[in-house]
Amino acid sequence: MVNEADRQTCKTISTKDNNMDKEEVIINQQQEHSKSQAVMEWLLEPGRFKLKPEMSKTTFASLRSWLIDNLLLVVTFSGVFIGVLSGILLKPLDLDKEAVAYIAYPGELFMRLLKLMILPLIIASLITGAASLNAKMNGMIALRTIVYFLATSLISAVIGLILVLVIHPGNAETKATLGDGTTESRNVDIVDNFMDLGRNLFPDNLFKASFQTAYTSYEDKKHVAYRSGTNTLGIIFFCLTFGTVLGSLGRKGKVVIDFFHVIDEVIMKMVYGIMWISPLGISSVICAKILSVPNLGLVMSQLAMFIITVVFGIFLYQFTVLQLIYVVIVRKNPFRFWWGMFQSWMTAFATASTAAALPVTFRCMHENNHVDPRISKFVLPIGATVNMDGTALFVTVASIFIAQMNGIDLDAGQLVTVVLTSTAASIASASVPSAALVLMLIVLTAIDAPYQDVSLLWAIDWFVDRCRTTNNMLGDAYGAAVVEALSKKELEEMDRERAKQLENDLESAQTDLKTGNKKDLEDGSGISSSNGSAVEVPDVIVVDDDNSKDQDQDLDIRN
Repeated sequence: MVNEADRQTCKTISTKDNNMDKEEVIINQQQEHSKSQAVMEWLLEPGRFKLKPEMSKTTFASLRSWLIDNLLLVVTFSGVFIGVLSGILLKPLDLDKEAVAYIAYPGELFMRLLKLMILPLIIASLITGAASLNAKMNGMIALRTIVYFLATSLISAVIGLILVLVIHPGNAETKATLGDGTTESRNVDIVDNFMDLGRNLFPDNLFKASFQTAYTSYEDKKHVAYRSGTNTLGIIFFCLTFGTVLGSLGRKGKVVIDFFHVIDEVIMKMVYGIMWISPLGISSVICAKILSVPNLGLVMSQLAMFIITVVFGIFLYQFTVLQLIYVVIVRKNPFRFWWGMFQSWMTAFATASTAAALPVTFRCMHENNHVDPRISKFVLPIGATVNMDGTALFVTVASIFIAQMNGIDLDAGQLVTVVLTSTAASIASASVPSAALVLMLIVLTAIDAPYQDVSLLWAIDWFVDRCRTTNNMLGDAYGAAVVEALSKKELEEMDRERAKQLENDLESAQTDLKTGNKKDLEDGSGISSSNGSAVEVPDVIVVDDDNSKDQDQDLDIRN
């Protein structure tokens, strides 16, 4: 009986608990319904599914203010969208090369304008950035920047290695479909690339460095030759050294520093004006690229797995690795930072050039993400030349893809060789045009894979190149933010020292002014002018009489 009574009691308690749980659920549902109903009543007119006039005005006003604040971003995005859409729509017309050249002409002019800004912007930004820091700080920032770029390039190459081994995009069927490559033999040596890096880093003539780059030529015999193209590395080294020494001069160098500050501001305003024609220029570039690729659909389908592997690796790196590094070191929202760089991201995608997007990157870093200009002016020009983490990923995937197509099994040592060679060569080939081609030849030679098949990838390189350029650009931007976070204490200490120095200079100037005033009051040879200032009258005033024929005689008027 006792057990039966206990069972009844337990059933009653459980029933009550279940009823209470149901009541809580019902209450929560009613509260949520009342909240949503309150929101609906606040937004909509009574009994009608229509926004209240004041709500519609508020929504329209907020939308309009957002468009005004981000108008340049919307304009740039519209250029990318129009370019892709027009290229796809015009592709069935099978336009000839002359028509495509006419379509590409506005984009060519747009690219020329952007590239025109690169050299003066690099010179002005590096000199002002280096001059605002002391020599010790410049060395520390340079070391952190290079270590960051090497580490991220290595991580990017490892991601490419893992993906190409897991997805395995290359096989014998792909090689049979694509056929044999036609890339001609080319002498490349990673040691010579590093030696060329040193030659370009220390140019023998600054003016020659503005339009020529040193390289190792293998024609007839091995020798150092020059080709057309700006030696950006040499200019960077000179500007950093010049700015560091200029900053050490103190007040004597302030006039020159102000001069380069003005140049920097002028170039940025010119870039801002150029970006308003970006819809025409960007759409022209993208549309012409799409139209110039023969059999676009066939090529994209044949190399679909390779494209998926590369693009997936690039965006995996962008949205995971870079964001994690930013969160761990900077401790801020990384996606807000990415959104602030979106205009530069689209410009890099459209132009396929980190250097061409550099002026826009500066603007986004300063205005949207508020990175210290002293750091961004230092890191971004170096990154645009040296940092190639997207290219390191692409070269790793492409080299192993070619080996897979030709049935070459790579052991662990060869895979490590691919990753390390891709990372090292991406730094060594900083001043080499068409760096991806040179890098792939170096890596394929290192693992004894057929370099002729490199040409099979050029049909889709126009698209992949744009994706990896966004990786390179974002790597530079995130690198500047990371270096700023790591250098925050040193920057604050430098600001305090400069504030103290400014106070001391101000006090000394006031002391000199007071001392000068006392001397003027004690000196009896001063008389007051009409505006109240003291004017010293000399003992003898010599006046030249122009009307006198004898120019050798002077009239002395003595007090």
